[in-house]
Amino acid sequence: MVMYYMGILSFSLKRKHLLLMLLSLEFIVVSLYFNMFIYLSYFNYEYYFSMIFLTMSVCEGALGLSILVSLIRTHGNDYFQTFNVLW
Repeated sequence: MVMYYMGILSFSLKRKHLLLMLLSLEFIVVSLYFNMFIYLSYFNYEYYFSMIFLTMSVCEGALGLSILVSLIRTHGNDYFQTFNVLW
């Protein structure tokens, strides 16, 4: 749980750059996966759901990186304040 709260703290403190926000979100996902892996190990080693969660988190990370690359190509930086023009 400490990893999760540290990820939330880094997400709220590093809100200036989109890349740092994506990295802290991935840290939160990894900490949730680790906690779920430990929790599911108590139930007869049922790891099927953890593999589904890991697959969805990889898809989420790839989508975030593709959005980051496209925004850097159009705007030239990853400052989150310059993306408010998109809305």
